[in-house]
Amino acid sequence: MARYTGADCRRCRREKMKLFLKGSKCDGPKCPFESRPFPPGQHGRGRTKETEYLLQLREKQKARRVYGVLEKQFHSYYEEAVAKQAKTGEVLLQILESRLDNVVYRAGYAKSRDMARQLVKHGHFTVNGKKVDIPSYRVKEHDIVEVRAKSKELTPFIVAQAEAGSKTVPAWLEAIPSQMKILVHSLPARQVIDTQVQEQLIVELYSK
Repeated sequence: MARYTGADCRRCRREKMKLFLKGSKCDGPKCPFESRPFPPGQHGRGRTKETEYLLQLREKQKARRVYGVLEKQFHSYYEEAVAKQAKTGEVLLQILESRLDNVVYRAGYAKSRDMARQLVKHGHFTVNGKKVDIPSYRVKEHDIVEVRAKSKELTPFIVAQAEAGSKTVPAWLEAIPSQMKILVHSLPARQVIDTQVQEQLIVELYSK
């Protein structure tokens, strides 16, 4: 499966903001963005003419990088959102938020979405009692996500239990660290999604 294998911190510098792709490292003084808050490359410090197209492109790239989705899959999510009878940008974000890897990350059971993706791919989670090892699997309202019994003693989940409560879990989810469960109460509305993306610019880009 194709995936990005470069330096995560370069992606944050390219978007000129922290995307929190490296978990706790992003909050510490060793984060490269703290010392080099400008785009990577020879001309990173130069001034770039911010055209309408560039702003739209950067928003799309930012969303892709935050959720760890490649272009082909991201575009298919957009096409699905267009077909819905609702605001396309809001539906697109809802689709991205409902991915299983994102749900695991939002619940505090992984330090980053990359880590959550790896835990899911290794088969450590069930949804409604059935093992799911597809990070892009989409949860639905009233689903129950749970760490498999034989996986609960692994270090990442022991750490997650010990640090329970240190991370705010969005209202549409309920994390139960004592049982290593996640209850999906509903799919998120736009106002509870804290991802710093202007989704309307993405819609404008793809609409051209």
